[in-house]
Amino acid sequence: MSSADLPASNDLPVAGTAYGLGIGPGEPDLITLKAYNILQQADVIAYPALEDGVSLARQIVDPHIPEGRIEIAIRIEMGKPADPIYDTAAIEIGEYLAAGKTVAVLCEGDPFFYGSFMYLFGRLAEAGYPVKTVPGVSSMMACAAQLGAPLAAKNDVLQVIPGPLDADRLRTQLANTDAAAIIKLGRHFAKVREVINELGLTDRARYIERATLETQKMVPLADLPADAKAPYFSMILIHRRGDAWR
Repeated sequence: MSSADLPASNDLPVAGTAYGLGIGPGEPDLITLKAYNILQQADVIAYPALEDGVSLARQIVDPHIPEGRIEIAIRIEMGKPADPIYDTAAIEIGEYLAAGKTVAVLCEGDPFFYGSFMYLFGRLAEAGYPVKTVPGVSSMMACAAQLGAPLAAKNDVLQVIPGPLDADRLRTQLANTDAAAIIKLGRHFAKVREVINELGLTDRARYIERATLETQKMVPLADLPADAKAPYFSMILIHRRGDAWR
């Protein structure tokens, strides 16, 4: 989709603004005051949702959403290309912006840290609409806080490593860093765990899933059963000194 496919924002004298709101990792109280205030004033609230209607982002801010707001569920179809979905969502949001409406787009964690909002940001900004981003508490920061495990200190090099990388790339990245946050585990968990063990880092690794939610679970990686599974919303934090302050 090109920017020409979107309604032109300068065709009307008043155009609304789209706000990408970082709403934190899961606990409703971790939303920032700025994001909360924008949410209260927005005419339209958009959020990613699974095909069956479930939206973690919507659930997180449910206590904060005023009645009577227009809502747009951006249905993500697992296993299918996401670009057409964001194309369609950008067109729908653009129509509200061109009509002078304010649109709040919910994004778990932080919008620009592996956040889904960045794909809408690119489309809307290129089409000439006012788009602003409100940073949020990222999952990485929340995991570190819940685990009581500072990420890095002094001159430490910290890497964020996606679990879907192949084993060789994982091994290379982990072997050349002081600290790491391994994200997007899910079905890649067994592979990641094997690489960590090969590098002798298992006793330096902490596992956490669904940080800040009621279903949160955290444990030393070494204490997990050999056949343990990990959900998508899980993370492993590693520091070569064991604790960053040492």
